[in-house]
Amino acid sequence: MEKQKQSRRLLSLDALRGFDMFFIMGGASLFVALATLFPNPFFQAIGDQMHHVKWDGLTHHDTIFPLFLFIAGISFPFSLEKQREQGKTDADIYKKIIRRGLTLVVLGFVYNGLLNFDFEHQRYASVLGRIGLAWMFGALIFVNTRTVTRVWITAAILVGYWLLLAFVPAPDGNGMGVFTMEGSLVGYVDRLLLPGRLHLTVHDPEGILSTVPAIATALLGMFTGEFIKMRREGLTDKKKVGGLVVAGAVLLVVGLLWSLFFPINKNLWTSSFVCVVGAYSVWMFALFFYVVDVLEFRKWTLFFKVIGVNSITIYLAQEFVNFSFTSDALFGGLAGLMPETVQPLVVSIGYIAVCWGFLYFLYRQRIFLKV
Repeated sequence: MEKQKQSRRLLSLDALRGFDMFFIMGGASLFVALATLFPNPFFQAIGDQMHHVKWDGLTHHDTIFPLFLFIAGISFPFSLEKQREQGKTDADIYKKIIRRGLTLVVLGFVYNGLLNFDFEHQRYASVLGRIGLAWMFGALIFVNTRTVTRVWITAAILVGYWLLLAFVPAPDGNGMGVFTMEGSLVGYVDRLLLPGRLHLTVHDPEGILSTVPAIATALLGMFTGEFIKMRREGLTDKKKVGGLVVAGAVLLVVGLLWSLFFPINKNLWTSSFVCVVGAYSVWMFALFFYVVDVLEFRKWTLFFKVIGVNSITIYLAQEFVNFSFTSDALFGGLAGLMPETVQPLVVSIGYIAVCWGFLYFLYRQRIFLKV
């Protein structure tokens, strides 16, 4: 019975992961198209959330990446327990963790054009690389420490990162502010150590130093998974949801207060950013866990589950498969018949339909890319 409950919890993770990736798979363009079709304050406000902020601040689009990493963290305590039940040794577990982390780094290289063999202009930092490294180090910490120790490590990472950036400016920053693109130590380390091309010329959003606080994001997810997996008399699933809501509120308050001294900034992956987006991530998981696993409302999850179980697949496929060509071939004529303001909406729906159809085919064939 307990294993069945754990399986249901993982269903909520697949649905949430699919919801998160939906915005990468055309969902953001869909809401922008709705804002174009209905230029009222409500849709305009939603449309404005579908873009990254230039530097300080936060939009919904800035939460997609850290939520994905947070979800990967939630899954790990369940995976670790399963491996130990199968009799896996610590060496086997370490090998699997490191192999997964480094595989994601390599896939990030490929996504950024490694097979063009233009190493001088190759971008080595990547979204997949950050997920791989942050999750890998977080998992190694999780395997080797107790919960209390992990809490102290997470706090030390966030506080230490803040102090480092606040008091050590970039030596070549020409006196620019320590939390600016040019003046932060983060960009300096990227310029000094990263080969090839930086995404923003003088700074890379997925660079070396800013990967350290991302470990805390992964650990927050692991704390969440450990809490959900906890078996304690009187601790019902509903009470766990309540605990997550409270934890999210605490993270939000801490993050907002911290932002008065350390701005919320995805490019730097600041400690305040970790806390505020951690609050959002905890609350989103609490919502999906409550609806899917506690109330057992599951029929609606298929759309997101199909995306969630092959999330890495669709992320990579959009770089290597021309879904826009297929979408235009199937829906371009229909879009052309529509008024100009409606055309972006039809194009967006068509693109999402083609991507989802591709994933649904894989889902029905039980083909899943597992890293």
